[in-house]
Amino acid sequence: MRILGIDPGLQCTGFGVIEVQGSALHYVASGTISTLELERGNLPGRIKLIYEGVAEVKRRYQPQSASVEIVFVNVNPQSTLLLGQARGAALAALVSDEMPVAEYTALQMKKAVVGHGLASKGQIQEMVMRLLKLPGLPGKDAADALGLAITHAHAGRSFEALAGANSPRSHAQFKAGRTY
Repeated sequence: MRILGIDPGLQCTGFGVIEVQGSALHYVASGTISTLELERGNLPGRIKLIYEGVAEVKRRYQPQSASVEIVFVNVNPQSTLLLGQARGAALAALVSDEMPVAEYTALQMKKAVVGHGLASKGQIQEMVMRLLKLPGLPGKDAADALGLAITHAHAGRSFEALAGANSPRSHAQFKAGRTY
């Protein structure tokens, strides 16, 4: 199974693609979709670029499912709203052809990858490098996206089993994580 992780951001959206074979994880690709070449005030242009970038990554690497970070309210509500719009653009690109998308908090991803929820960006980069046997550290946004894909590789099977056992619905909510 191929999983695409997305770490949404208005200036830089990270993506990471892994292949799961049994319990083995294999790196496929990672990178960022940058909107920095556009003017700061050009929100529609940035949203379009994120949408098209995620759609291109999806076309190129053909994942079977995706995982996206859940955004929480920050100190600055305006920043939270802008980040939510970037996240919405990424989600729209993912679900445009019925791709299953799971959502995880940063805390869930950090616990799954590093072992505790207070992990630093450097610790996430280091563990992603080790888990995927990469020759060097991935960038911060790409590491978070790969971490989300790894989280889904581990937790997704459990969530799917719970959903199948407990409900015939096509979507369900699981303790602070969502899957559709």
